[in-house]
Amino acid sequence: MYRLGRGSNRSPQRRRTTPRPRPKRAAPNSGPNAAWKTPEAFNRVIEGRAYITDGDSLIIKKVEIRLFGVDAPEINHPFGIRAKWALFEMCKGHAIRAHVHHTDAHGRTVAKCYLPDGRDLSAEMVKLGLALDWPTYSEGVYRPLETADARQKLWLAAARQKGHMHVWEKFDAQQKARTLAAKR
Repeated sequence: MYRLGRGSNRSPQRRRTTPRPRPKRAAPNSGPNAAWKTPEAFNRVIEGRAYITDGDSLIIKKVEIRLFGVDAPEINHPFGIRAKWALFEMCKGHAIRAHVHHTDAHGRTVAKCYLPDGRDLSAEMVKLGLALDWPTYSEGVYRPLETADARQKLWLAAARQKGHMHVWEKFDAQQKARTLAAKR
């Protein structure tokens, strides 16, 4: 069956009547990060210009890297775009040095990344209040660098976006009632 393109004068296009073939899934140790999934790949250094994907992920020489020990908001969350652009501004025009630590569950290489002057990108993002320490992985190394209101700011913004503020209003009311009952 033939049909014309959407309101254009293009030649008739053949309409696909059979389902599209499914793409083949890559083997677990294939793809752009395959060379970095072997045990001998850890404790290596990748150096080059970075392509920033979000506030805690970047790509250097086709290797997808996640910043070690921190968690930044996703792009579609509040402060996500701000976190991405802050990381972009730090990395712009510099060769980033990444010391490979391990591979995460999503196949990304986790690394401690440094600017040419020796500053740790994870620490800089935490100092700016655009990323939080992830103590499960960092053992609390970046927690002292967090700004006083960073956790509350990022959490409240996410809760507001998801429409969960009413839950905390109820919690606050219960807490006030308990403190009043305790004073009596």
